Amino acid sequence: MKRRDLERILRQLGWHFLRHGGKHDVWTNGTREEAIPRHAEINEKLAQAILRRVKGSL
Repeated sequence: MKRRDLERILRQLGWHFLRHGGKHDVWTNGTREEAIPRHAEINEKLAQAILRRVKGSL
């Protein structure tokens, strides 16, 4: 999955960019933070795991 596609989904779920880390960007929904790798292409299994954690925190 492309990073920009994952970021678009995060925005639709109410998450927003918080800060840059070393090799990751940190996104938040105001109460929880999630690290997103800063690569053009993110492994599909990793992207699905991130989305499961994000949707579980809604």
